[in-house]
Amino acid sequence: MQYENTLAFAQQQDAADPLKRFRERFFIPKHKGEDTVYFTGNSLGLQPKATRDYIGQELDDWASLGVEGHFQARNPWLSYHELFPSLLAPVVGALPHEVVAMNQLTVNLHLLMATFYRPTKERFKILCEAKAFPSDQYALESQARLHGFDPAVAVVEVSARPGEHCLREEDIIDAINQHGPQLALVLFGGVNYYSGQVLPMKVITDVAHNVGAYAGFDLAHAAGNVALKLHEWDVDFACWCSYKYLNSGPGSVAGAFIHERHCRNTDLPRMAGWWGYEKETRFQMKPQFRAIASAEGWQLSNAPVLSMAAHRASLDVFAEAGMEPLRAKSRALTGFLFFVLDEINKARDVRMIEVITPRESDAHGCQVSMLMLQKGREVFQALSDRGVIADWREPNVIRIAPVPLYNRFEDVWRFGEIISGIL
Repeated sequence: MQYENTLAFAQQQDAADPLKRFRERFFIPKHKGEDTVYFTGNSLGLQPKATRDYIGQELDDWASLGVEGHFQARNPWLSYHELFPSLLAPVVGALPHEVVAMNQLTVNLHLLMATFYRPTKERFKILCEAKAFPSDQYALESQARLHGFDPAVAVVEVSARPGEHCLREEDIIDAINQHGPQLALVLFGGVNYYSGQVLPMKVITDVAHNVGAYAGFDLAHAAGNVALKLHEWDVDFACWCSYKYLNSGPGSVAGAFIHERHCRNTDLPRMAGWWGYEKETRFQMKPQFRAIASAEGWQLSNAPVLSMAAHRASLDVFAEAGMEPLRAKSRALTGFLFFVLDEINKARDVRMIEVITPRESDAHGCQVSMLMLQKGREVFQALSDRGVIADWREPNVIRIAPVPLYNRFEDVWRFGEIISGIL
């Protein structure tokens, strides 16, 4: 696409956008009576307008049915979680029985590591990226300690090279091979929260398996954002939240993937709870856990229906829009954003912005991370004052993420005009 940094070009692209109708399905925050440039769907996605009705239906059923809602609600709560596998599977590239909506992201990470991090004296290391999201770091450290290992030795980080901001594929491969005989688990973020880099998940999985380690991913910044093929890539497990690109509300229910070669194995060790017990005899309340032969076998408790209702409101939108069209628009939006930022830098004697997100279309999703070379905090505050909702990360990065479901090319152009005026 030949980009032009003009309002006319942006409006022309919006007029031709096959997904443009979806913007009207979301509430857009206002600033001084006008729509904001909301570029922080990487932190909290916007609310679908249907969410209130989805939650309201469950509240109404609760009010009129009480406990009988478990069986008589329009969507009976007893089986409410069963609505999600068919919706989640296309989003993460899985088979329906490989996915489950449950818990919170870090809770799910711990539950999955209880199964897939089974260290021995010889094979005990976990390999991850440096600058992983802190909750992942804490989970890995605590799991190592739980098994009696020193995290300083057991948790091995792969860093970007000096002067670089993103990981090189060859460095990840070298690190896996170097530590291979001692590696129990390779666990990366599918998309790095700071740089926006999409990690080569299939390559990481293949190399991890070649050295005898499991491969898992935190997909907090990947689910609903980038193309995922977890089943095809042979990933062992993954987990994600639903409040970022999946637009399901603050702290909403999370999700997990367990490859079918594992989730069909009911003998795998796990942290067990009654909602993971085989459905046919669950209410006989017998001792000795018998797992459901699917990802549901990792459930602990019954479904949090109200947050799941918000989740379903968003996933129904994803099902209608489709991941492939969303990715196509996302590539075009971020391509336009890269172009606009380059034009801003060209127009100045001193470069103010360094884009640290990879430019290759398969190496980034919606997020573009701008390393501010001067007055970063001041620029961020000025953006906020002018109706741009972005995201600040210490020490000097502004993260922006035009989301294809509700952002427009005109938003990108407006952002460029606003930040150019500030600089």
